[in-house]
This record gives sequence, structure tokens and C-alpha cells, in this order.
Amino acid sequence: MVQPVTPREGAEEPGHVGGGGSWVRIRASRGWPAPNLSEVWAHRELLLFLVWRDVKIRYKQTALGVAWAVIQPLFAMLVFSIFFSRLADPGPGGVPYSLFAFAGLLLWMFFANAITNSGNSVVANTNLVTKVYFPRLIIPLAPVLASLIDLAIGSAVLIGLMGYYRVAPGAGVLLCPVLVGLVVVLAMGVGSLLAGLNVKYRDIRHALPFVVQLWMFLTPIIYPPSLVPDQWRWLLALNPMTGFVQGIRASLFNERLAWGEIGIALVVTMVVLAAALLVFRRAERDFADTI
Repeated sequence: MVQPVTPREGAEEPGHVGGGGSWVRIRASRGWPAPNLSEVWAHRELLLFLVWRDVKIRYKQTALGVAWAVIQPLFAMLVFSIFFSRLADPGPGGVPYSLFAFAGLLLWMFFANAITNSGNSVVANTNLVTKVYFPRLIIPLAPVLASLIDLAIGSAVLIGLMGYYRVAPGAGVLLCPVLVGLVVVLAMGVGSLLAGLNVKYRDIRHALPFVVQLWMFLTPIIYPPSLVPDQWRWLLALNPMTGFVQGIRASLFNERLAWGEIGIALVVTMVVLAAALLVFRRAERDFADTI
């Protein structure tokens, strides 16, 4: 917790700013303190610096560079198209399976990479955490925002595929930025929660790849929800990524939006974000000692 303190006259302590300056006292918070988002906003330049650093590190000394942002979902689409195109019928809209799968994979790979990098971010920045004070929440937020670069590049390929298959979006496409923004918020929540827990419980980084893979198959990425039995549809809807992925597809392919699923996804996202901020805020006071 950062607290401004008025200096006593004649006091001689480290950190005193002469000429009527003020003191800053940094002390550990108690209980479950509320997240100080204004402090994060005040350090937004540091956040942007960390985002740019993550982007440069990701593509530094790579032969293909940013092409990896396209290769991963594209090759995954080709593999799934070979094995699942005859099994899964995307729906009455007649959207080709490859386009159906690529739209879901593009959004999912952004989410998966964001929460993986964010979940490991605090441990990966040990030197920064133990030596300099700043809002620790900035660290897990930076990888999420950096992953938006990959999403933007992949979106250009998606637009090209839609042109190739002659699939024109309707007015619902205007909802896409809102849905992507909600996925970003969900990734920030999940990533921050994992980052806070990962400092104390190092099992998180080993379990995270398995959890991400399992979460993918519990989300209608490579199959339509119609393949899920009716008695289990409610469970599928509790997965927030279901509402967002289906919403993106409906917006892009001019289909009917499932507002119920989107509403459930929004509520779950807000709950996850609130819980993550509280847990992270509680855990960060022990980061320097535990890490």
C-alpha cells in the first residue's frame, strides 16, 4: 500500500524531498484490500513498456517472426478439418468447416496464450518484483495486451478466408470488438488469478498446459454445440468462452446471436475478474518474500 505522508520539520530520513516535498510510505496491506486500479493507471507508461518488451522478446531471433501468429491457428485448422469436417456440421448457415474452425481457433489461441504467459509472468519477472516498487498487477496484464498483436494479425487472415469463401458479415459484425474486449477482460482475470497463485504454488505452471488443453475441448472450438446432448448444454453454457466464441461466429457469419449464452459469459467474467483482483491483491504483499 502506498500512502503519502507529510514530513516532519527537520526530519532527516532516506527518501526526503527537500523544499516542501512529501514522503511516500510503502507498507503491507492487511486483510483483503480492494485493488487500486487508479495506481495501475498512473503507471500506464510502465505497462506499455512491458507490453512492447513482451512483443519484442516473443519474436526476437525467430526466422518466421510474426508469421507464427498465423501459422499456429492455420495449421490447427487444417488438421481439424481433415479429421472433423465430416463429423461436425457447423449449422444451418452453411459456413465451411475450415472457416468455422479458424474463427474459433483464432479467438481461443489468443485466450490460451494470454492466460499461459500471464500466469507465469510474476515468477518470470523475479528481479523486477524484488527490486522496484510498482503496482504488481501490471505484470500479468502486460502479456494479455501483448497477445492482442497476434490476434490482430490472425484476424487479417480470417478476413481473407471469408473473402475466399464468399461469406459476407452482416451488421452484427459491429459487436465483434465488444466480444473481443470481454475475452480480454476474462483473460486478465484468469491470468491475474493464476499469476498470484503461481508464486506460492509452483504446481500451477505444470498443470496449466493440461488445464488449457482440457478447457479447449470443453469449448465448442472444433465442434458445434449441437453435438453436445441437450441435458449437458447448460454445463457448456457456464463456460464463458462458449458464449464469446459462439457470439463471434454469429457476428461474423450473420447468424442469430445467443444472447442468453453471452449474458452468462458476461456474468461469469465479471465474477472471475473480481475474485482474481482480490486474490492477487492479497497475495502480492508476500511476493518479494515468497518468490
